[in-house]
Amino acid sequence: MALFKEKPKTEREKVEERRDEVLSRGRKFKYPMQYAKHRLVIQTVIIAVVAIIAMVAVGWLMLYRWQDTGDMVYRITQIIPVPVAEVDGEKVRYSDYLMIYRSNLITAEQQGGQLGGLEDGDMMQADYRQAALSAAVEYAYALKLGKELGIEVTDEEIDAAFDDHRKVGGIDRSEEGFLKIVRDNFGMTKSEYRRMLYLSLMRAKVAQAVDETALELADQVDGHLSNSSGDLRATAEAMGESVIYEETGKLVDNMNVDEGRSDKAMTLEPGQVSERFLSNNGDGYYYVKLVEKNDTQVNYNSLKIAFSEFDQMVEELYVQDKVHVYIDLDKDNEDIIDGGDGDFQPEDGLGN
Repeated sequence: MALFKEKPKTEREKVEERRDEVLSRGRKFKYPMQYAKHRLVIQTVIIAVVAIIAMVAVGWLMLYRWQDTGDMVYRITQIIPVPVAEVDGEKVRYSDYLMIYRSNLITAEQQGGQLGGLEDGDMMQADYRQAALSAAVEYAYALKLGKELGIEVTDEEIDAAFDDHRKVGGIDRSEEGFLKIVRDNFGMTKSEYRRMLYLSLMRAKVAQAVDETALELADQVDGHLSNSSGDLRATAEAMGESVIYEETGKLVDNMNVDEGRSDKAMTLEPGQVSERFLSNNGDGYYYVKLVEKNDTQVNYNSLKIAFSEFDQMVEELYVQDKVHVYIDLDKDNEDIIDGGDGDFQPEDGLGN
């Protein structure tokens, strides 16, 4: 026997309950698209998620397994900053690696024809991949050190370097004409070329900032020059292999591509020695002594103190296993071509 007897529903409650039931059933017929749209949204979301996963998977395969270097992949890496390696915790941009590789490859093909038509074309391409990766690692490490040391490269400095390159060889090219040469010889747009200039300038500044040995050698050179009345040859002999001594031996064009030595020599008088100055590509200090000059030509001797500590720091990172590469390059070719010092050298392709 129930303790509590359910109170019977009134007629009004029964009517309202019946009405709610009828309305609920009726909604399915009155608004049939509401449920169809709901299913459509769910299906669309599922398809979108599957498509994104598929795109990511294909993108990963193209970048890290197949190592595609085509235009589409390159443009994607410019938009999405995916890494190709890591150096001391700093990500190495895949787009920088591809930019360097594609540029070097185009330059090589401009000078020697399509590599694909050579018997060892694949080997040469592998060499260029390794060289480009090594350079990209160095640039990334320079960016890391630059942030730590508070070193910056301004737009004005990039503009100045751009103008210097535009006038290589003593030819004052128009920007349009220069960019055509850049496109034909390096396959680069203006923004890509400026990116290369930025990386090169940053590396040069960092290499100078960290190289205390070069600064000490420069102080020693200053002392030798003072005691030898500016005799570069005698100073070079006293310094030994720590410096590089060169002579033009004749008059050369004052717009000669020589890392700024001709420009500096033109500002001197015969027998005068310049103060030390940074080479145009930032790979060391120069001293220049003018022998003779005329309105368009110059004859000089020079002494160079090359920067080396940055290169040694990068090599040490490899030894300490602080460089992690995300693509599998042909290990048989890793030592064939040195990654170089990472400097951007456009002059050879600007003689057009």
